[in-house]
Amino acid sequence: MTDYVAIANQYIDDVLSGEIIACEFVKLACKRQRKDLALQNFKYTFSEKHANRVCKFIELLPHTKGRWARERRLIELEPWQIFILTTVFGWIDSQGLRRFKTVYTEIPRKNGKSAISSGVGLYMLAADNEAGAEVYSAATTREQAAIVWKTAKLMADKSPGLQSRFGVETSTNTIFVDHNDSVFKPLSRDQGGNHDGYSVSCGIIDELHAHKTRDIFDVIETGTGSRDQPLIWSITTAGTNRAGICYEQRAYTIKLLNKVVNDNEYFGIIFTIDDKDDWTDPKIWIKANPNWGVSVSPEDIQRKARKAIQTPSAQNNFKTKHLNVWCNANTAWMNMQDWDACERDINLETYRECKAWLGVDLASKIDIACIGIIIEIPNGYVAFVFSFLNEQAVEDDKNSQYSGWVNSGHIIQTEGNVTDFEAVEDKIKWLCGLLDVQDICFDPWQSQRTMQNLMAEALPVVEYGQTVKNMSEPMKTLEALVRKGELIHDGNPCLAWMMSNVVCHTDAKENIYPRKEFPQNKIDGPVSLIAALGRALAVDEPEPTPELYIL
Repeated sequence: MTDYVAIANQYIDDVLSGEIIACEFVKLACKRQRKDLALQNFKYTFSEKHANRVCKFIELLPHTKGRWARERRLIELEPWQIFILTTVFGWIDSQGLRRFKTVYTEIPRKNGKSAISSGVGLYMLAADNEAGAEVYSAATTREQAAIVWKTAKLMADKSPGLQSRFGVETSTNTIFVDHNDSVFKPLSRDQGGNHDGYSVSCGIIDELHAHKTRDIFDVIETGTGSRDQPLIWSITTAGTNRAGICYEQRAYTIKLLNKVVNDNEYFGIIFTIDDKDDWTDPKIWIKANPNWGVSVSPEDIQRKARKAIQTPSAQNNFKTKHLNVWCNANTAWMNMQDWDACERDINLETYRECKAWLGVDLASKIDIACIGIIIEIPNGYVAFVFSFLNEQAVEDDKNSQYSGWVNSGHIIQTEGNVTDFEAVEDKIKWLCGLLDVQDICFDPWQSQRTMQNLMAEALPVVEYGQTVKNMSEPMKTLEALVRKGELIHDGNPCLAWMMSNVVCHTDAKENIYPRKEFPQNKIDGPVSLIAALGRALAVDEPEPTPELYIL
């Protein structure tokens, strides 16, 4: 019998020694498993029997597509796949129940995602010893949900042993085991009907990045409540939507791997290139593609890379689909890897009485009203943003993250269907009591009443029109500060999403201006920061007189 655990341990050794070229996230996942295996009196036990069993089961399944299917070959798991499977299924608690309940794997195309996911689904249906198992292949569309499920059905149809030993049978829309009432079905958001009432033992969520809302993920997650050892198995390529459920899971995985959060029931791994890697260097492509030379053709990747290098419009697609790099719009302004690198564990209260500038970008209905804060520190600046949105806009499902950001305090929700500017005014007054605020700058659009109210409090209000002339230089400076690591922030996820939405318009004189490609891609936070930085950079200019703003 193949010793899959030994193969997994060798994979860990090879990754950490550099024998296998891997990105930092893969190294961290390997370090986590090695550390857990070395712990004494750990809450969980690593069972080689459980770890080996799932791999043996999957390797008895046939390939269903391409040359290997024509040759009637069975699946042969690669070391990286064995590492994931043995880690996820090997750990059990004192009652013999599986440790890991949620799995997030991010990996580029053509690395065998669907095949391994289909194998996991069949294992959870037939071999997990779960009475009345309910396994779902879940996606936003029927077509996407059917990809993993159809592969599993083909595997079952071509595997007589599944029927004779486990009682697995198939019909047009279901894979099932009659003797213990277990089913495996596709589930999609567009199929209609009530999605409540599921008792999910396993949810296979394919291409999570394509989920524009969190509906299906929440259906799967809430449906696991009655199960002792459920499994949510998400597998995806990178995407572009930083407001979606996929990026939320990705961000959580990164925090877990970096030990920012501790969650013993969550497994995550991301195959990508590292921040400082040159994406055009063929030597680093293998980091993102562990099936390099197996199901991933080096010649095919090289051909697509040549096109991407020569055709800027093709670069983001290549980076996203083949190197697993999260990209923004085709003309994105901010390098989000640079932005993320500027995150620090900081608190606004730390900068009490420090010199600061406020930029205010007001919005009344569907846009986000923001107060951008630029604080001067030695050798750079600190940035914070407060965001405000009315409850009706929060409930709009066009952005599934709004409610989560309200709960986490990253959006301040006001009652009704129009944002309450009094809440903005109160926050500005509080900031003026906390910081040494030099200027509070407003674009005059929708701002006259708020400006007058604050001027009546003798606060340093100035007008700062959002023109190309006013925005170009501070926008360039903000980008340069981030690139050099001279502007730090607190990792506000709402601000990061808005920053990723900014696209850059350049005129004939090389002036730049912040824009958004789509109405739902809000950029109010970055705009407020650019305005605040504009005032900070213009401290030697004469102050305008308050009389200019009296109607």
